Amino acid sequence: MSSPQQLTEMSKSDMTSAWRKLGGLLPGATPARALSPRVLASIERHDQSSEVLIKIIQLVIVSTWAILYALAPKTSFGTAFSPVTWALAIYFGLNVIGLIWARRTGLPNWAVYVSIIFDIAILMVLIWSFHIQYDQPPSFYLKAPTLLYVFIFIALRALRFEARFVVFSGLAAAVGWLILVAYAIYSAHGMSTTRNYIDYLTGNEILLGAEFDKTITIVMVAGIIAVALSRANDLLVRATADAQAATELSRYFDSAVASDIRNADEASVPGQGKRVEAAILNVDLRGFTKYASGKDAENVLGLLIAYQKRIVGIIQSHGGSIDKFMGDGIMATFGAVRASDTYAADAVRAIDAIIAETDTWDADETLKTFAGGKVNAAVAAGPIVFGTIGDDSRLEFTVIGSAANMSAKLEKHNKTTRSRALTDGYTYDIALEQGYEPAKTHRRRKSALAGADQLVVLG
Repeated sequence: MSSPQQLTEMSKSDMTSAWRKLGGLLPGATPARALSPRVLASIERHDQSSEVLIKIIQLVIVSTWAILYALAPKTSFGTAFSPVTWALAIYFGLNVIGLIWARRTGLPNWAVYVSIIFDIAILMVLIWSFHIQYDQPPSFYLKAPTLLYVFIFIALRALRFEARFVVFSGLAAAVGWLILVAYAIYSAHGMSTTRNYIDYLTGNEILLGAEFDKTITIVMVAGIIAVALSRANDLLVRATADAQAATELSRYFDSAVASDIRNADEASVPGQGKRVEAAILNVDLRGFTKYASGKDAENVLGLLIAYQKRIVGIIQSHGGSIDKFMGDGIMATFGAVRASDTYAADAVRAIDAIIAETDTWDADETLKTFAGGKVNAAVAAGPIVFGTIGDDSRLEFTVIGSAANMSAKLEKHNKTTRSRALTDGYTYDIALEQGYEPAKTHRRRKSALAGADQLVVLG
């Protein structure tokens, strides 16, 4: 059990934490946690869209007030003097201006605070006018159910996910109501107060305890919403930051792999994997290393981006998944991430499309150096293991198996055979079985490469 001293220290710690949280709810408070500019911009866009929604709801409220006021019975005196009409008209106009402002540039914080003051002020003027409308003492308006609209105005501010505006709304409403109570007491010269609940309900007396309860309720509701909103805001910030981080990090993975990671029931751990039949494709720019040694970084990266942009699109359009970039090399899998009945045929078709694409590079100023036969490709199919390797601090998806090794060997063997693309007889036969229709230029010959029964020149 905790000692009294430990309990005291815990209480002090809790109080300190509570005061810090309260400080974060006050106007002008800045978030304690540093956020990236992109996350802040995303939250700001959310807040501004919420302010537009708030203004629309406020216009609905003031329209409702106007209809109810028009239908409500009035005394002759109330008909002659009608401050509510002017107040509602002004309030409607200000909200229209606020809506246009919020849609175009967004409301600054000071304008939001002013808007809150106008919300509460108009409501209090409406409530105050009841004793004029019905020709009753000021204490009459203290029983008006219209006070409940205060909670709508407080709740509206929760749409912005900024607790300080909720707190400010609650404090403004409490102060406004206390002013109305004080005015009612002052108008009666203190003679209309009572401690009898029945007299309060059936007459025009003022029960101070009841007005105290209303004020405390307003403050407590605002405080509870603010605390809940503050906790929700922490989740919003974390979720926004995590979502943007996930979006950025997913660009480092193939889209299918990224989707699997996002939708997985459990976190990825080293050693997760599966054995599948798949095809492995390797593409390489022949002579790129020599080319890169004599060029500046901008030209080297510009060439890689132009080359990868074209090749990656072709691979993905044929059902392939990019496994990794290795400088100017691209390794892709067919049937590993997503099961496929045509993995080998799809991979060979992708090579045909890559060869056709490189034949057009003579017209590209960036890529013409590597047009035609200077782009090599190879594909091999067979059983592979696809899974996660690494440790808890660094994970990577990879493929392991003879097909991956054969594909890499075949790609390098293009230089020996002076071919543009190669596969082995086993892979080629599977591709034919899966519906691949070869062009007339495809031919077979005996293999001089260890592990391959025969070579098939694809281009």
